[in-house]
Amino acid sequence: MMWAIATILLAGVARAAIPNAMLRGMPTLPKLSVPERSVTSPNGTALPPITTVYYFDQLIDHNNANLGTFQQRYWMSWEFYEPGGPIILMTPGESDADGFEGYLTNSTINGVIAQQQKGAAILIEHRFFGYSNPYDDLTSESLALLTIQQAIDDLVYFATTADLPMPGGDAVKPGQAPWILVGGSYSGALTSWTMVNKPGVFWAGYASSGVVEAITDYYSYFTPVREYMPQNCSSDVEAVIAYLDDMYAANDTAGIQSLKESFGLGDLVHVDDFAAALQFNLFDWQSLQPDVGPGAMFFQFCDALEVKDGVSAGSEGWGLDHAIDSWGKFWNTTYYNNVCGDQDAETCLGTYDTSQSYWTDVTVNNANRSWFWMVCNQVGWYQVGPPEGQPAIISRILQPIYNERECVNMFPEAFASPPEPTTTETNTMYDGWNVDIPRLFFANGLRDPWREATVSADGLNKPSTLSTPIYEGDGFHCSDLVIQNGIVDATIAAVQEAGITYMKGWIAEWQPSA
Repeated sequence: MMWAIATILLAGVARAAIPNAMLRGMPTLPKLSVPERSVTSPNGTALPPITTVYYFDQLIDHNNANLGTFQQRYWMSWEFYEPGGPIILMTPGESDADGFEGYLTNSTINGVIAQQQKGAAILIEHRFFGYSNPYDDLTSESLALLTIQQAIDDLVYFATTADLPMPGGDAVKPGQAPWILVGGSYSGALTSWTMVNKPGVFWAGYASSGVVEAITDYYSYFTPVREYMPQNCSSDVEAVIAYLDDMYAANDTAGIQSLKESFGLGDLVHVDDFAAALQFNLFDWQSLQPDVGPGAMFFQFCDALEVKDGVSAGSEGWGLDHAIDSWGKFWNTTYYNNVCGDQDAETCLGTYDTSQSYWTDVTVNNANRSWFWMVCNQVGWYQVGPPEGQPAIISRILQPIYNERECVNMFPEAFASPPEPTTTETNTMYDGWNVDIPRLFFANGLRDPWREATVSADGLNKPSTLSTPIYEGDGFHCSDLVIQNGIVDATIAAVQEAGITYMKGWIAEWQPSA
């Protein structure tokens, strides 16, 4: 890849006390912030900074235009644009869009497509995330308008009605210019779902780690983690988890209490909250990328378990006693402070005190609350223990009811009892794994914990076609969206090259509407 690459910063998600362990594994894009720099158009005209915020009058409810509009934020770069070029649109999905401006630059697939095809790139904030809110709170009543369909309709309404701030931006709507929808993770799924639900608006799509299949009992989140983490580490984690589950089955409350105390979590009242806390170390896998070194938190965790007196354990690990001792010490010396700071364990990790502000705070720009609304209602993806007979690095104490109970905690006005998300309806409406839409490119990673909800899921064997190509590299979550990852890993580079080649061909086929 010979194009110039802008300097970009890959930012991790800041840790905070989040009692809901599942939300640590949200299917999110990595943030990409961009340093301030001068930007010019191809003819040398100075352009607004990439961080400039624009506002679009979005419909509050696409089923009732009489409710009016709200201000939806978006960012845009026409650094590479020439008349006739494509418009590349992305939403970061379930995040405040501030800090994702890097996706407008040629450090990403979005920007490279724009650069090569002389297009413009747009980043638009998802409704009810960040500061793009139809209402000034996140109550259940307000969030009733946070649905997959409303999000799809937002993208379509923006593309078909927005007058963009660039020169000629009032004459580049679908039919006048090819629009390309790009997304990663949940927004990658939204790319697929939008093209299925509203065919013909977006000429082509690029879905990275697109979690197209809604799954309630999503224990397979941890399958790629177990497969690709160091085997000695997985062996010892399995030993500790089996020990916990055996004690739970035997109602050995004294043994469970002793185990909790080994981790400095003796004050954590409920055993399911303790089992959920042990997930946290495995969720750190999702933040890995090919250029992440041994200092990453996940590898600190495995080194703490497997390196003894300068010697690494064999593939079978050091065994249960050492695993409990070393994993517990890691929590006591390093990890607890990283997760909880100066909070006590029950306040930080407990999920049964529904008076905590975590459950009751309805102020805007609370991504956890907005995302959990979608989880409880439509997509599930509850990251739980596997069925009996499968290797387990996560306790089988954790089942979907654990998360469904939390839905009631956070939204008591909406749920009188633990709800089951409407995953079957979601997959029926938007085709899920059955997607077959022309000019939609799927890019996935073998090491991605979200792989099993993508079209590259084990056993699905979905064929890659010229119309709907599916490519898979050795990468992690959304690795192919960031050009630097292709420089580090040749398999990711091959996925990127294929995606860019398909986009070039598909854009060349586009013709304006008569």
